Amino acid sequence: MKTEPSAILLISCPDQQGIVCAVTDFLLRHKGNVIDLEQHTDTEEAVFFMRVEWELDGFDLPRDQIRENFSQIAERHQMKYELHFSDYRPRMAIFVSKFSHCIHDLLARWHADEYNADIPLIISNHPDLEPLAKMYGIDYVLIEVDPSNKAEQEAQTLALLQEHHIDLIVLARYMQILSDDFCAHFPNQIINIHHSFLPAFVGAKPYHSAHRRGVKIVGATSHYVTSDLDEGPIIEQEVMRVSHKDSVESLIRKGRDLEKIVLARAVWAHLQNKVLAYKNRTVVFN
Repeated sequence: MKTEPSAILLISCPDQQGIVCAVTDFLLRHKGNVIDLEQHTDTEEAVFFMRVEWELDGFDLPRDQIRENFSQIAERHQMKYELHFSDYRPRMAIFVSKFSHCIHDLLARWHADEYNADIPLIISNHPDLEPLAKMYGIDYVLIEVDPSNKAEQEAQTLALLQEHHIDLIVLARYMQILSDDFCAHFPNQIINIHHSFLPAFVGAKPYHSAHRRGVKIVGATSHYVTSDLDEGPIIEQEVMRVSHKDSVESLIRKGRDLEKIVLARAVWAHLQNKVLAYKNRTVVFN
C-alpha cells in the first residue's frame, strides 16, 4: 500500500516553555496535519528533543519554502533542526571486508523493500564478496588498503562516494579504521557494528577470549562512527544469554546473529529519520 509523502522535523534546543506549541502552531497555520509527534527532555542537560511528522498533502508551503518559514521559530527558541521528507530515497554505500553475514542480511532486507534507500555501491578491501554484489546488480569496487598510502586510498574512496552522491555509509564488518578526516566528511552518516565485548575482549578473536573467560552474555552494538574508535553515539544494542554449554563456534554463531539484527535496526532507524545525535549520545524515537 502506497503511503502519501510526509515531512519530518528533528529538533533539539534548550528546554523552555512553549516549544511544542510554537511548532504545532506553525503547522496549524499552514494547514499541516500531524501524524506523529514525540518529545523528550534531558533534565540533566536541560535540553529538549522533538520529532514531528506531518502530511504534505494539504500543507500550503512548498517543500523548498518550509525551512525559510520555520527559521524564525528556530532562531527564537535556539533550535538546531533537520528537515527530511519521507519519499526521499537516501543513497547508501556498504563497506565490507571478508565477513559476509551482515551484508547478506542488509541486501536481503533491501531487496525485500524493507529499506527506503538505494544502494549504488559496495566498497571492499578484499575481492571475496564481489559475486554477492553482482547477484544484486550493485557496483563492487575493490580498494586494497596499504598502510603506506592510506591517505591516497581514502581520497580515492571519498571521490567515489561523492561521484555516487552517497548519503549514508554502513560498515558491514569492514575491518579497517577510518581516519579523522574521512569521518569529518560524513558526520553521523557512518554506521558501524561490533560485538559488545569491547574493550574487555579486543583483538582478532574476541569470542575465543570470551569463551576462555566463561562469559554469560554476548552482545552487539551499532553506533555512528567518530574520530574516537568504537566510541561514537550508540544507536542500537542487543544481548543474549549464553552458558558453559556454548562452544566457541556457538558463541560466534549467536554473536553474528545479534550483529545482523542490531545493524539492521540501526540502519532502519536512521533511514526513518528517527535518530537525533546530541554530543556523544542519541535520542532514538519510537
